Amino acid sequence: MPTCPAGHSSGADDYCDVCGTRMTGPTVSSALTGPGTGGGAAAAAPPATGAGGPCPDCGTPRTGRFCEGCGYDFAVGAGRSEATGPVRTGPQPGPASPEPPEEAEDPSTGRWGASGSGAQPTAAAWTAVVAADRDYYETVLRQNEDNRAFTFPPYCPERRIPLDRPQVRIGRRSASQGTVPEIDLSEPPQDPGASHTHAVLLCRPDGTVTLVDPGSTNGTTVNGSEEPIPVNVEVPMRDGDRIHIGVWTTITLRKG
Repeated sequence: MPTCPAGHSSGADDYCDVCGTRMTGPTVSSALTGPGTGGGAAAAAPPATGAGGPCPDCGTPRTGRFCEGCGYDFAVGAGRSEATGPVRTGPQPGPASPEPPEEAEDPSTGRWGASGSGAQPTAAAWTAVVAADRDYYETVLRQNEDNRAFTFPPYCPERRIPLDRPQVRIGRRSASQGTVPEIDLSEPPQDPGASHTHAVLLCRPDGTVTLVDPGSTNGTTVNGSEEPIPVNVEVPMRDGDRIHIGVWTTITLRKG
């Protein structure tokens, strides 16, 4: 099985299935400055605080707050299936009586909220607008000329993804681990600088959203800053904030 420059065993021979580092050829150099993201070829992120044993859900070694394999949140001790509420598998015992509303996804709107006539109004919905950003790409090139090995994509379809669950992962899918992030940067135009679990958006019941970088290879910046956000620290997001990831991806958050 191939081994990436950071020492991980990978099922893929182009990009590491664990950290996203390119296996051969030119490496994605970080466009950022600051601790853990200096110039030159990309390197694995520094060990995150609290790194330890394997994930209780999938067994992937822990590298930070969120599992690189399945998105398990070590801070609250819950996987994605637990965070979105229990799944009912059959009729419930007991006499027929009105049940409290459950958390469910409305197929007509794609939003999550309480079902039934007693449902409370939900907070304003958020949407992530994903695009290849020429200005951000030029910033990456100014930081390190080695990144010119990655040509800006000529076809850049914009995507809009609703933030309709407590955790929305940003990254590239992993065929070997069977994981697909909600904001999948493997889709055209694929960003070679994104890790499999590069960042996570945490959506609160009160309608607020925070951003966490669990320890990505190339770091995450916000609103044009060249300083990456701290690893495993929640950063509050506002309407219109721009999240910069990889070589050319910018994700703009829209509320309502």
